[in-house]
Amino acid sequence: MTSNPVVWFEIYVQDMARAKAFYEGILNVQLQPIESPEVEMWAFPMLDNAPGAMGALVKMDGCPSGGNSTLVYFSCVDCAVEAGRVQENGGQVVKEKFSIGEYGFIALVSDTEGNMIGLHSMQ
Repeated sequence: MTSNPVVWFEIYVQDMARAKAFYEGILNVQLQPIESPEVEMWAFPMLDNAPGAMGALVKMDGCPSGGNSTLVYFSCVDCAVEAGRVQENGGQVVKEKFSIGEYGFIALVSDTEGNMIGLHSMQ
């Protein structure tokens, strides 16, 4: 392999305004629209030539949110900070910050659309 295996992610949503507000609120970022003729897409901030996968929120007919078996982890300085913003932005904390040994810490949360996501930090 010449690169990291994950290069893009999509989080399917039913209510784009609600989902966009949730992710912007907990991650303290601004999502940007991606022009697409058949689906509504809002991209997470992207840095060219930086490590990590790029991705977007997607609203597409026939692609329901929640109940899937894919888990996307967002990088954080201290995942407890972002987890602390979850409830005020309409989501639920599934599991508070906990250690995963030498690999740091994670918190598991559910967004406004029923998707579980992970928050990861080294401290």
